[in-house]
Amino acid sequence: MFDLPVDKPKKRKRYTAFRKTLLKLGFSMLQYSVYARYFPSMDASKSCVASIKMILPPEGEVRLLFVTDKQFGKMEVYNGKKRKEPEEPAPQLMLF
Repeated sequence: MFDLPVDKPKKRKRYTAFRKTLLKLGFSMLQYSVYARYFPSMDASKSCVASIKMILPPEGEVRLLFVTDKQFGKMEVYNGKKRKEPEEPAPQLMLF
């Protein structure tokens, strides 16, 4: 989740670059400034977290929140007053 300033052209450019990098890292937009990506374990997320730390903009706030599959599945999503099912997490990779 992030809240970055966009009041000046240079800041808007940083916002756009940050957002595009998240997409390149495999994140999906859940809402404006809320992006999610599935990792099978905390260890698997470490390199991505390091990549995000390297691209942090100088201003604004970025929060990394880790939730389990079960917690994500319990999310309630509403579109107006109508309930909508949450997005399915990405399938896990299976190695034999």
